[in-house]
Amino acid sequence: MSGKYKVIFQPSGRRGEIEEDKTLLEAAQMLGVDLESICGGKGTCGKCKVRIEEGYFEKDAMESGMSHLTPMSDVERKFIKAGDGPQMRLACSATVQGDVKVFVPEKSRAGKQIVRKAARDIIIALDPAVKRYYIELQAPGLHDLSRGDFERIGNALREQYGLDDIDIDYVILRDIQNILRKGEWKVTVSVWMDREIIKVEPGFVESSYGIAIDVGTTTVAAYLCDMNTGKVLNTESMMNPQVPYGEDVMSRITYAMTNDSGLETMRKTLIEGLNELIAKVTSEIRLNGTKGGHTIIDMTVVFNTAMHHIFLGFNPEYIGRSPFIPALQEPIDIKARDMGIDINPASYIHVLPIEAGFVGADNVGVLIAEEPYNADDMVLIIDIGTNGELLLGNKDAVYSTSCATGPAFEGAQIKFGMRAAPGAIEKVRIDPGTKDPEYMVIGKADWHTHIEKIDAKGLCGSGIIDVITEMFKAGIIDKSGKFVMDLDTPRVRRDAEGKPEYVLAWSDETSIGTDITVTQGDVRALQLAKGALYAGAKLMMKKLGIEKLDRVVLAGAFGSHIDTEAAMTLGMFPDCNIEKVYAVGNAAGDGARMALLNRGKRIEAREKARWVNFVEIAVEPEFEKEFMMAMHIPHMKDRFPNLKALLEKNNVPVKVKG
Repeated sequence: MSGKYKVIFQPSGRRGEIEEDKTLLEAAQMLGVDLESICGGKGTCGKCKVRIEEGYFEKDAMESGMSHLTPMSDVERKFIKAGDGPQMRLACSATVQGDVKVFVPEKSRAGKQIVRKAARDIIIALDPAVKRYYIELQAPGLHDLSRGDFERIGNALREQYGLDDIDIDYVILRDIQNILRKGEWKVTVSVWMDREIIKVEPGFVESSYGIAIDVGTTTVAAYLCDMNTGKVLNTESMMNPQVPYGEDVMSRITYAMTNDSGLETMRKTLIEGLNELIAKVTSEIRLNGTKGGHTIIDMTVVFNTAMHHIFLGFNPEYIGRSPFIPALQEPIDIKARDMGIDINPASYIHVLPIEAGFVGADNVGVLIAEEPYNADDMVLIIDIGTNGELLLGNKDAVYSTSCATGPAFEGAQIKFGMRAAPGAIEKVRIDPGTKDPEYMVIGKADWHTHIEKIDAKGLCGSGIIDVITEMFKAGIIDKSGKFVMDLDTPRVRRDAEGKPEYVLAWSDETSIGTDITVTQGDVRALQLAKGALYAGAKLMMKKLGIEKLDRVVLAGAFGSHIDTEAAMTLGMFPDCNIEKVYAVGNAAGDGARMALLNRGKRIEAREKARWVNFVEIAVEPEFEKEFMMAMHIPHMKDRFPNLKALLEKNNVPVKVKG
């Protein structure tokens, strides 16, 4: 009798127990993973290439490796080339013989992952760290032998633009003789922070490009900017290539600790991914003989503390255990060539400061983008993602904290959870009388009303919030999150193990051949995530001595796609006037762009990162009590007068305290 083994696919996060002797392609099909297979698994197209992750993954309690599959076949050797990278297999030919973690490269994904990190319009005074200066020099003669080429450039910059004591990058210095003569003594000089020449180009070059990058735990976004106008010229995004090593920061820290080359493996993977992203976002740029990433003369980057440490090659172990001390809090400027980042080699990468152990540069990006320190009213800013970072305050004081929400909002830890991709249910509404749902699926324009097959695959984060909120409003679960089992509907039932679940989509409506359900475990996972956010906000409110909020700002790509009423009904944050609850998109990316386009914002980031009061909620005496009360929907004891009025206006029968 054959056994079953754990198979995990990344970056989709789909996982399950797969019978021995099933191919990885069959496993992908069973789990609803979009894996390209034009030939239908016959081994003739070579499109289903996947990478097998090697090593022990503590978060998943599994050992993965090539030895857990059948040996490489002749068919695979025909298609897999050295350029594909290590540990590659054809999913249609590799048969499961043990636990295995599989990464599906972008080109092998049939349903491309949707990463929503669009840039919003922001107004900022242009004062970039790198500026271009055009100078014309007199060609030297025999009477002018007292100055070298670099000294001539320095004199011209001082006389024409008032720049004194200019230094020059050594790599640039090596080539200025050729560049000056090629430009017939007319050149454009790029100067960083008014003190170092990082590029010299022949002739007059007006265009100037910079890039701001937001490295999230799950997604990475790049914003190509015109440094002369501040305009975003192009935006590209991708799944964080480190996802195979862990879905959250703690699992990646653990991977670095438990694998000898774990840190370097993750760092190299991220650098390679960033270079791919830079190449993609600059693919249409050609400037003065330079093309692609080397047209970029400045770069800023934000990320959480774990990503910050991995990117910089710092051991992340010590931010993963008490007292969570980072290697560096201050901002840092590093040469692109030293980091292996494929932009102008002499340019600097500006890494914004971090606030504390688990409040990183991404939260500082949110801070300088939203500027709560300039506000008169009391504002709560929540950056919702794999981790939740919160800012609360106004011009008098701002507090910050980080909540271990886990990856539930990203679709992980949810039975049919998935990230935002075609086939994911993203919006749900449930009739309180019949208990029947309607839902919208990414890739489909309209609400599904059971008239046609819609090929749903699972639930993404916004859909998870919607469906559990709707289940509460329809009386399918009570305020403790427990299923109400005496309802007259076939949609509320018990699974094979006797545990309650709600059928959101029947099998004939899906593309995975099984009912898509919401389980008691799914409800609990979301309660844990939202409870952590609420408890964090409540503890900061107590620090400030306030009992109500004036505004709630939802930051992050995910925050832009959740229903604000659903989020408040669920109890993701304390009560507030719904008209004062709004989303701002990727504020961390906005902050990175601001720091790219205005050097004053870099100073502001450094100062405000130290001014903000960080709260380590895990060690707060009241945290456990607040967290347990916040597990209820919307809360065990707190009053919600604004939510109560809203639900009554919409004739929602559930009761909340007003």
